[in-house]
Amino acid sequence: MRHAYFISRTVLVQNNNVDSAFRVLNRIMGREGYLEQWRRSRFYEKPTQVRRRVNYERCKSLYDEDMDRKIQFLLRKNRVDPFPGCN
Repeated sequence: MRHAYFISRTVLVQNNNVDSAFRVLNRIMGREGYLEQWRRSRFYEKPTQVRRRVNYERCKSLYDEDMDRKIQFLLRKNRVDPFPGCN
């Protein structure tokens, strides 16, 4: 049985199996970024470190977006044959 994706962060415990429910909860919280935010807020982060981290995340998202666009371009199916007549 598939677990419901998002019901106000409620995890159903089935057959007293708390371990699997805890894994599902951790996966949901990790996907939404709560664990990362919690790890960052445990210790003070200097403003220069914050700027470096934010700039790195911004550059990484731009790079990932560009790579996704290039990969989708290569994987598209309706390309014109670059070598017509050569099979």
